[in-house]
Amino acid sequence: MTFALIVLAAGKGSRMNSELPKVLHPLAGAPLYLHALNSGRALNPDRVVLVTGVGADQVAASAEKHQVEADIVVQSEQLGTGHAVAQAQPALLDFQGDVLVLYGDTPFITTETLQAMKTAREDGNDIVVLGFNAADPGRYGRLVMDGDALTRIVEFKDADKEERAITLCNSGVVLADSAKMFDLVNSLKSDNAGGEYYLTDIVALAGSQNLSATVVTCDEAETLGINTRAELARAERLFQQNARHQALESGVTMTAPETVFFAYDTHLGRDSLIEPNVIFGPGVTVETGATIRAFSHLEGCHIGSGASVGPFARLRPGTELSNDSKVGNFVEVKNATLGEGAKVNHLSYIGDASIGDAANVGAGTVTCNYNGVEKFRTEIGARAFIGSDTMLIAPVRIGDEAMTASGSVITKDVPDGALALGRAEQTIKPGAARRLFDMYKKAKAKRYKVTK
Repeated sequence: MTFALIVLAAGKGSRMNSELPKVLHPLAGAPLYLHALNSGRALNPDRVVLVTGVGADQVAASAEKHQVEADIVVQSEQLGTGHAVAQAQPALLDFQGDVLVLYGDTPFITTETLQAMKTAREDGNDIVVLGFNAADPGRYGRLVMDGDALTRIVEFKDADKEERAITLCNSGVVLADSAKMFDLVNSLKSDNAGGEYYLTDIVALAGSQNLSATVVTCDEAETLGINTRAELARAERLFQQNARHQALESGVTMTAPETVFFAYDTHLGRDSLIEPNVIFGPGVTVETGATIRAFSHLEGCHIGSGASVGPFARLRPGTELSNDSKVGNFVEVKNATLGEGAKVNHLSYIGDASIGDAANVGAGTVTCNYNGVEKFRTEIGARAFIGSDTMLIAPVRIGDEAMTASGSVITKDVPDGALALGRAEQTIKPGAARRLFDMYKKAKAKRYKVTK
């Protein structure tokens, strides 16, 4: 069955007290709307429509950055969820199939739950609504049932005492045939306490047209919506708790799980070891048997099997560590590849570079990749040895099995097997140290005497 995804991401989020649109606030390294969108995209929708409003240009730019293929439409006035869905209709005029409505500020709904909704549609229900049994129903909309049939959805502000006693609540997520969905949405009225066009009212309208509606339920935690900074912080805690649990269950060792922080797309291979206080930014894959030592920060990188990182290492986007390679303490790597068994053990910066298999990079080495205008690459061959405190002025190539002397500044290519020395000749002046110290002491004593 073909289906389209509509993600509502138009709200300002005034309770966030921010210039940033609510759906762009980050959760686990990704904007809020992307979590809901990814859950839906996992079901391979034929079309995706992102309904934007406040900060539409910013949301569109974010969608492009995260490679979201979607029709982006604008809800210029926020007149309710029904009105928001109606804005997607022009983008889907030629579409035949189901439409699934998700919310950009509700990040935890799982793909499995959405699949259950699709199954309920395939069983012949015209409208499928996602509900949950709330521990404290509060101000949620209530789902009024007659057996398995959903008869109507009542917003809290419009509900009577009996309806407010219902604990089965509305998440707002709806699945229906696109033609029927838009026909119902276009028939909505705003004669309610909020003066808005409620998407929830389509259920009662469907009943008047002899269309069937039912409810699929999920855990209340999946329906958590984000409206305030406090709720965003709570959502981050929930995400991290779940991510840590899943990592442990999949065979990852973490000696202090509560100190490890994941991004929305972190992938850790079985038997990898994660030491305390490690932070994963977006785009990190760690293969089987790799070790990430304490206080390391990784983003946009791939760590091969058996590789070791840290402690106190920073891996930036474009870093590729091959199997059994090593990045040690206080090393930063950016847009660089380390070959199999290569080592950069300590106190170095490796940027825009490739390091060959089994090469060794000594402490204090810097690939000088930027001239203030452009960036250039450094190539280090297999089994090369880079002496400590070497400055590699890119673009430059160090050949296979070549060597640089410690303290060198290398500005020219070094052939395979060659030794490069790029430092001033050492000069020794006997007794000069004592004479200098005597001069310095006399000068200090003279200044002190005058001051006193």
